[in-house]
Amino acid sequence: MNRFKMIAVSGIIFGLLSFGLSMPAMVYAAPQTKCPVFVNSPINKKFFVDYKGKRIYFCCKTCVALFKKNPEKYMKQMEAEGITPENAPSSK
Repeated sequence: MNRFKMIAVSGIIFGLLSFGLSMPAMVYAAPQTKCPVFVNSPINKKFFVDYKGKRIYFCCKTCVALFKKNPEKYMKQMEAEGITPENAPSSK
């Protein structure tokens, strides 16, 4: 029985440590400053799309149209780069 407790406690500690090590990535996520379509272009806050509760900014209206054709592609790309879009304003 003691061996089982030791294994269970070790598993819990390992799980907590694993979660704790991933926290800095969540806490220090980068804000969006570059267009997700033309990645080297700075955003212009006049051009945006609200997608799944997030506001995504673009450099021009052409990029808005390209994003709308395949939004998940660009969302995954932003996530992989550690970019966290701001929350879209609620429509209450």
